[in-house]
Amino acid sequence: MQHLVLAPVLVPLLCGAILLLLERRHSSLVLRSGAWIGLALLLAASIALFARASAGGVEVYLLGDWPARLGIVLMLDRLGALMVLTTSLLAIPCLLYACAGWDKRALHFHALFQIQLAGLNGAFLTGDVFNLFVFFEVLLISSYGLLLSGGRGERMKAGMHYVVFNIVASTLFLVALALVYGLLGSLNMAELAVRIREVAEEDAALVRAAFGLMLVVFCAKAALLPMYLWLPETYARAPAAVAALFTIMTKVGLYSLLRVSTLMLGDGANALAGFGRDTLLMFGVVTLLLGGLGVVGALRLRISASYLVLLSAGTLFVAFALARPDTIAAGMYYLPHSCFAGAAMFMIAHIVQRERGEVGDRLLQPAPPMPRLTGLLYMVAAVSLAGLPPLSGFIGKFLLLAAVPDAATALVYAAVLVSSLLALIGLSRTGTRLFWRTAAVAEDEAVPPAAAPRSARTPVGKREIAATALLLCYGVAMSVFAAPILRYTDAAARQLLSPGDYIREARAATPAVRQP
Repeated sequence: MQHLVLAPVLVPLLCGAILLLLERRHSSLVLRSGAWIGLALLLAASIALFARASAGGVEVYLLGDWPARLGIVLMLDRLGALMVLTTSLLAIPCLLYACAGWDKRALHFHALFQIQLAGLNGAFLTGDVFNLFVFFEVLLISSYGLLLSGGRGERMKAGMHYVVFNIVASTLFLVALALVYGLLGSLNMAELAVRIREVAEEDAALVRAAFGLMLVVFCAKAALLPMYLWLPETYARAPAAVAALFTIMTKVGLYSLLRVSTLMLGDGANALAGFGRDTLLMFGVVTLLLGGLGVVGALRLRISASYLVLLSAGTLFVAFALARPDTIAAGMYYLPHSCFAGAAMFMIAHIVQRERGEVGDRLLQPAPPMPRLTGLLYMVAAVSLAGLPPLSGFIGKFLLLAAVPDAATALVYAAVLVSSLLALIGLSRTGTRLFWRTAAVAEDEAVPPAAAPRSARTPVGKREIAATALLLCYGVAMSVFAAPILRYTDAAARQLLSPGDYIREARAATPAVRQP
């Protein structure tokens, strides 16, 4: 069973390759069946790895039996297992939503979807920063295809901005890796954690510059202010199933930041201990407030959903930058919640767009009344994203506020509470305009009937509703089973802040047969 650690990368990669070969000659039914089989295997592997990581150990897997310094090394700990399981759970409703019909319009959708899962899982499991770059590229290249396939007009324009931005960020990442390797002689995470402790004070400035560049790249991927400009328009223009899956892409940057800051720049890093924490905290606070203002000012539901993703990223930056066991544990609980609820909001936006016809999801134009079920789905998602009790958003934010150290209380409390209030105002205004201010009510406002012709409205299928409801059920389940989840995240946070086992296991791993 030692090879199971490889499964979250290998299974979707093989599945994607097979689907790529089949797509020219087989029907969508065959492709969907293959995609679901691959996803079922991935989910089973993710659950098994999550159970193994819960025991508290750290597992090392040397791919191809090559030494860690030469080959690909995968590391399994509580944080990695949580991220892989979150990815698998998120992928289920995304695939279900796409199988309602959109997958037929996107060339290579199923293959690219699986390859992106492989890239995401590889990024969460790798124990080497160069392979982190490689998996970044795998997930980004597949995301380019998912975003641009079948697109035109504004979506193509937003997609090209997204591609250019990420190419620049990836170039900077490569430069940062070259600097780190030149200064420290390794790119293995555990080895770097040891060598950073040995950096002399006179050499620390260069190492700070290299890691500063790397942190900038992670912040760009996670859409930290001011590098967030690519996110709202890109996510708003992406197809609903793709935008829903993209909600975890910003979390890859946050995961990388958390991994590097706790393993390499933690309290034992001597000259580099705590490097960048205060700066990240301040920028995280401003990102939080900006996300809240964006929700209030959004004129379309999809733009509002994009700013909610930005708001959740700001919350996580604050939680991780505080670098305390309780704040990190709260952030790790909040992270899956924000993925599920944010993805649900993108799907609801698409459902609203179809039910309102040509008016789409624009908030200023009334349209004929929509089904009550859509309103109910929106209400649950809005309550969760605004952080109101009793759903998981409230639990995550409450735990974060309860764990804030005294020195940062005023700043963090003000940022979290004000941003939550802004999100609540924005979501309330959006719900009022979409579900209460209907065309029948707005007849006195002389809205041209042609503005929302019923003929342009598209019926929403059961699969789309089921996929959205499943995402919201995840959030409800996180509220019901909050206690065991919080025990896990608390243990994971303490494991991150005490990286001795991680470093020891990684350095002790040797090839079973091959002699380096």
